[in-house]
Order: sequence, then C-alpha cells, then structure tokens
Amino acid sequence: MKLEFEIVSGDFSMAGKASSQIKKKLKQLQVDPKVIKRIVVAIYEAEVNVVAHSVGGKMVAEIDGNGINVEVKDAGPGIADITKAMQKGFSTASKAVRNMGFGAGMGLPNIKKNTDEFNIESEVGIGTTLTFRNNF
Repeated sequence: MKLEFEIVSGDFSMAGKASSQIKKKLKQLQVDPKVIKRIVVAIYEAEVNVVAHSVGGKMVAEIDGNGINVEVKDAGPGIADITKAMQKGFSTASKAVRNMGFGAGMGLPNIKKNTDEFNIESEVGIGTTLTFRNNF
C-alpha cells in the first residue's frame, strides 16, 4: 500500500497530516501500538522539517507485510553539514519558526532514534532526501 503526501513550506497547520493518516492506517492493520508510536514520531518530525526548512516537498510511505518504508524528498535549500545537523540541539530554524515552538534541533536525531533504518542525503541548493524504515 502506497500513501503519498505533498508537504507545503511554511504551512505548519498541515504538519501532521501525513503522520495522522498513516497512524490511522497502521491501527486498521493492527500494528503494535509501540511500533506505531515510533513511526508516527519519525514521520511527524520529517514533516515539520520540510515545512520549517525547505521550499516544499513530498512524502511517500509504502506499507508492506513486514513494515513501512518512508521517503521524504524536499526541494532545497539542502543541508551543508549533515553531521552537525544530526547533533541534538543544532538548528538552522528561523526566529519565526522557533517562536512557533518548532526548530529545537531534535528533528533529525528523533527520526533516527525512532526508526530501524535511516539514511539522509543532501545537496546544498538542491534539496534533501530522507529515507527510513520501521519493521512491524
């Protein structure tokens, strides 16, 4: 089963749409609630990162009999130093984003912590692709 979502830059009111719909689908499939929680945390953090840091992007989640694969691809600006971006507390969020309660620098570390497989690729000026998997 494939689910696709457009993620609009700056639209914090829609951040959480993908994670909410995927959570509903996983509950219908009777996935362990502890596994669902990890998946939803990772997906929500990925959504917020695209909303806060990019010019928009797309999420594709594929659910198979053993787990879920998620790809989140955005269109710029890219991450100059992935190692630094993976450090807890490091953030490039604007003051406006921080004032809304986002941008604490926990997104990428939380995604990695809550997934079984995690990969990030980024090119400055082009964008970032994040892929992760959770097994059921």
